[in-house]
Amino acid sequence: MNKDLQLSSYQYDLPPELIAQQPADRREDSRLMVMDVTGERLGHERFGDLVRHLRAGDLLVRNNSRVFPARLRGRKETGGRVEMLLLHYPGQARMAADGWQEQQVITLVKSSRRPRPGMELLFSSSMRATVLAIRDDGKVEVKFRFRPGPDETLDDLLARHGEIPLPPYIERPDGTGTNDQRRYQTRYASRTGSVAAPTAGLHFSDALLAQIAALGVEIAEVTLHVGYGTFAPVRTETITDHRIHSEYVEINRETARRVNRAKAEGRRIWAVGTTTVRALEFAAGRDGQVRPLRDECDLFIYPGYRFRVIDNLVTNFHLPGSSLLFLVAALTGRSRLLAAYAAAIEKKYRFFSYGDAMAILTRP
Repeated sequence: MNKDLQLSSYQYDLPPELIAQQPADRREDSRLMVMDVTGERLGHERFGDLVRHLRAGDLLVRNNSRVFPARLRGRKETGGRVEMLLLHYPGQARMAADGWQEQQVITLVKSSRRPRPGMELLFSSSMRATVLAIRDDGKVEVKFRFRPGPDETLDDLLARHGEIPLPPYIERPDGTGTNDQRRYQTRYASRTGSVAAPTAGLHFSDALLAQIAALGVEIAEVTLHVGYGTFAPVRTETITDHRIHSEYVEINRETARRVNRAKAEGRRIWAVGTTTVRALEFAAGRDGQVRPLRDECDLFIYPGYRFRVIDNLVTNFHLPGSSLLFLVAALTGRSRLLAAYAAAIEKKYRFFSYGDAMAILTRP
């Protein structure tokens, strides 16, 4: 069997101390591994040095999705503690007869006893949920109800009562703090809807973005709301048997125009993060032309995939055996990528969401 399609071929041993628990003091001070795929070279730099690899006319595409405070802590009607994670932003609520707004939402619920249909979950005097059903996959369907005060929005309520949901490998026994609220968010996040950050973008500070713009690099944005499925483990040995998660994607006409024009003019297209790759490649037709869309992206990229849009990629280091690792391997080649990860471990790079980054060049 083709080893590129076997889950066991994407494992590596990572010392626990290399899983970053905190971000770098300054965003651009993360380390940057530079992989030149064409020249079989690895460089070791600082993330701010990315500007040395950019040039006027390049198009840099980034994901503008914003993480919302999706984790709510409260109590059950019986008094026991409960924690609920909203798996999508409840933005299309309807007004109920009693003046509360409500929407059916898929969640994860953690409590001392398994929730049951009809159970009331109380998070504040203005936010609660009723359990509707327990799904076979363990997810919980709830009727989420909220009542903003005068001049308040749902965003205001979530900001006051919710927490930014960090990935499970970042340990926060006492919950997320103000630094996480600030740093687990890109500086250009503008479209609320993600439960996990598009982490490659966390390294860009305002100063670095200004420096990139001054070079003459063109910027375009997509929206892909990162779902909890990004952390879902792959359990099938043949990776093509894995059912990839879907995520909401939106690409407007201006972004499609900029990407298609850059492609036609032979300019390099950089993607910031695997979410941006998924969005652009999902929107591309067989001719490589990107079309505007609003849809659910279920594109599964793994070795053998032929990229239609992107040339170069900025990305973090990904979990062993993850669909994101498959995507990056499709661009670099599996053996080359795992060799680079081995070098990163040897040189003590920091891994995962708050960790260091890679710049992968297929067009140096």
